[in-house]
Amino acid sequence: MAKKKKSVELSDQKITFNILKVSYKVIRYYPTSMELDVMVYEDDVKIGMQKIAFAHVPKEIKRIIKPN
Repeated sequence: MAKKKKSVELSDQKITFNILKVSYKVIRYYPTSMELDVMVYEDDVKIGMQKIAFAHVPKEIKRIIKPN
């Protein structure tokens, strides 16, 4: 049986999305916990890194990441 990956590196794909006035850039996806590491930008100023639940991401981004 194949081992599952602990994380999928997505920083090279430059996936970004906005929620309200905050921009997020996807860095890493964790399939086992269904979470994303994202870099947070507000008014083009880097705020820091956060973990976001995959369920809170817009559908367009979910299609790109494909959690299968």
